[in-house]
Amino acid sequence: MAESVVEEVAKVIVENATEAVKNGTAKEPATPEGILLAYSSLVIMAILPIFFGSYRSISFQEQQKAAGEKLDTVTSKDAAMFPLIASCALFGLYLVFTIFSKEYINLLLSSYFFFLGICAMAHVFSPFISRFVPASIPYKTYKLVLDCTSPSAPQQGDNSKEKEQKQSLIDFSFSTHDFVVMILCSVVGVWYILKKHWIANNLLGLAFAVNGIELLSLNSVTTGALLLSGLFVYDIFWVFGTNVMVTVAKSFEAPIKLVFPQDLLEKGVLQADNFAMLGLGDIVIPGIFIALLLRFDKSLKRGSHTYFNATIGAYFAGLLATILVMHVFKHAQPALLYLVPACLGVPTLLAAIKGDFNTLVKYEDSPTETEPAKALTEDQEEGAEGDVSKRVTRADTRKEK
Repeated sequence: MAESVVEEVAKVIVENATEAVKNGTAKEPATPEGILLAYSSLVIMAILPIFFGSYRSISFQEQQKAAGEKLDTVTSKDAAMFPLIASCALFGLYLVFTIFSKEYINLLLSSYFFFLGICAMAHVFSPFISRFVPASIPYKTYKLVLDCTSPSAPQQGDNSKEKEQKQSLIDFSFSTHDFVVMILCSVVGVWYILKKHWIANNLLGLAFAVNGIELLSLNSVTTGALLLSGLFVYDIFWVFGTNVMVTVAKSFEAPIKLVFPQDLLEKGVLQADNFAMLGLGDIVIPGIFIALLLRFDKSLKRGSHTYFNATIGAYFAGLLATILVMHVFKHAQPALLYLVPACLGVPTLLAAIKGDFNTLVKYEDSPTETEPAKALTEDQEEGAEGDVSKRVTRADTRKEK
């Protein structure tokens, strides 16, 4: 009797599951081949923006220094506050998705990221696409300038007329080739807005990742360690402690994550709908630290990229560990739980072995403003000591005479 009841229940469950799959209310389980393809692709897509963004960060900083512009870097205070600011933003999004309609919120966010994504893609892909622009389109440059003039009050005793102060609001140069690039990038943006296709999502996401690693700069290794350590705790708390991170990640329809279908082999490029995902934060945050290590390698002038290559390898191992644990325990994993120890531990251990630990800890991309002042003070002290010694020498000479 009991066995027949169990068999009947099992039969009903199987029938319901099969019907749900047919009706599209449940997803077919992915095959081992599909899972392997999906996660291999995500790992490759995560490493590519770190590699290219790191090298682009060197060129970007050299351009800024050549133009005499001050480097905008993440300070220790920024690094300490970032996990708190990110927590407030994450929880705010969670409340918004809980209270308001998800469709309208995603429409607003998609429109915002549409414009940002076009600019990000144009910045990344412009050097490549410009090479293939046909010669029939002449290369011409244009400049968009918007100035604001305001009268300034004359100084005391100055009987002259009021002088005008000019302030530049917009000073933007572009070429006809840039215009062609923007049109092509806009096609991808429109494709994403209309279809939310995973390929369009990944093109925008990769552009965001490369731009973030190129333009965001950590000034020192200690600042990077502080930022990674804070986000290490942040990621663990919001994934294991609450359902906030997972809820927002699944509800947020914007190109802030890379996705790849696990059922691509079965359903093809257009029909696949069972996605594996990796957040851009798990790429950009370790990426800006790895880019800093590449610049540290350059500063050593040894002709090798030892710290950069070793930490890229550590990042790769951390991603593999994340995927493995996720499949063993069948639960979403905070990737930074595995990436942060790998990205901090490997260069630290390598520096200790090679005798570069103090150099690594003290390294800065651009010296702080206090250092030149200290150097100036030391020079003044040396000059003062030199004056005193000269005076003593003169006094001794007079006594001998």
